[in-house]
Amino acid sequence: MKNRTMMQAFEWYLPNNGLLWKRLKEQAPALAAAGINMIWLPPAYKGAAGKNSVGYDVYDMYDLGEFDQKGTVATKYGTKEDYHAAVQALQDNGISVLSDVVLNHRMGADGTEAVMVEEVDSEDRDQEIGETEEIQAWTKYTFPGRAGKYSDFQWNMSHFSGTDWDDGAKKGGIFRFSGKTWNRETDSENGNYDYLMGADLDTDHPEIIQETHSWGKWYQDTVHMDGFRLDAVKHIGFDFYREWMKDMQEYAMRLECGGKDLFFVGEYWSPEVERLTHYLDVTEHRLSLFDVPLHFHFFKAATSEGEYDMSTIFDDTLMGEDPDHAVTFVDNHDTQPGQALYSFIPAWFKPHAYAMILLRDVGIPCVFYGDYYGIHHDGVAPVLGLSTLLRIRQQYAYGQENLYFDDESVVGFTREGDEEHEDSGVAVLLTDSVRGSKRMYVGTRLAGQRMVDAMGKRPETVEIGEDGWGIFSVDDGSVSVWVTEKAGDELFLRG
Repeated sequence: MKNRTMMQAFEWYLPNNGLLWKRLKEQAPALAAAGINMIWLPPAYKGAAGKNSVGYDVYDMYDLGEFDQKGTVATKYGTKEDYHAAVQALQDNGISVLSDVVLNHRMGADGTEAVMVEEVDSEDRDQEIGETEEIQAWTKYTFPGRAGKYSDFQWNMSHFSGTDWDDGAKKGGIFRFSGKTWNRETDSENGNYDYLMGADLDTDHPEIIQETHSWGKWYQDTVHMDGFRLDAVKHIGFDFYREWMKDMQEYAMRLECGGKDLFFVGEYWSPEVERLTHYLDVTEHRLSLFDVPLHFHFFKAATSEGEYDMSTIFDDTLMGEDPDHAVTFVDNHDTQPGQALYSFIPAWFKPHAYAMILLRDVGIPCVFYGDYYGIHHDGVAPVLGLSTLLRIRQQYAYGQENLYFDDESVVGFTREGDEEHEDSGVAVLLTDSVRGSKRMYVGTRLAGQRMVDAMGKRPETVEIGEDGWGIFSVDDGSVSVWVTEKAGDELFLRG
């Protein structure tokens, strides 16, 4: 598929009214018309916080809003029936569905168990800071509300490698279970970053390997989604997900009688692109990764008061190093205001960032729900011009790409268009500082054409010479996207 465009279909502070699935079902035709052809849905299973759970405090992955557990039948987003209806409506409108998977930890256990542990240093998890002791750990998961439906597997202390709470002493810390080790290869931050939160799965345990693989196949049988978004991959042994993805893909090929090629994208939260490319190597490039380094480039550019060198914005990013496995994004539920990884891109730079991920020829861009619809909780408005950029990507951003990242402030790129897409071809110019102009090549296919700024910033038209070159301008701290006059008329007509 050309110009695949993903949407993250939630933000952290959505109301817990159980309506998201119904709304996505209703909005499926409009999202498809806007240019969205892939959608990442939030975790659909029951969390420890019940109807208040965003989905990352995993309690029961077999409860998709079907059982009375944690004080509710429906999840924050709706019932199992609503979920199925949303998935079907999205797929019927040509939108591939990605299901969010959290296999690192569990929360909201049904009971405690006495466990022997060693407390470790939070900043170096390989260093013990106490003697072996007994704690009361929340590790007993019996799922009484589900009563064994779909799976009779129950969790106990043997299935975990650590936790962060001693319920006997009412004491926090990071406690590694005696006789256990952290996963062999995880991110090296804090010595070994296997432990993240809650009760940490021992993904080396044979029963855990079998159960997580069985659940993944059950989930495919039940939901029939088109791929997975994998949470917190740097906290799980790299080989675990390599084998899990391989098994899920092989099962999908059998399940679909002719084959479904699943799409996997992982969240490896690090600004260092070398860590991401190493993970891709270890996992045999079976997945793509969110381009976290690029997000931090955007943040730095937007907060440096014009002192950032825009010519370097793609340096040391996944988009620059391995674009075939890059899912680019501007913000997400973790970076939005009020969240632990807060690094929200200021509003003035959002159109710049979206132009750079939506209109280039590399990477798969992901549009954040909070940027598309706004974030009511924090009074954040939708990003100005985002709908226009999506339409330009869908209709006109095709053909050979030419880059002009050759200045510290004013940079740009062009797409020459192709015969398959009428009136295609674009020229993008942006600056984090003072206004400027740049001569850029858009191809002889557009020779003699007049181009206009679809963002409505610059009033003039640019006539493309017989040699395929034109001189384009941009205002202070702005972005302009130039399209043919006919394309511009169509965009302006549609609002």
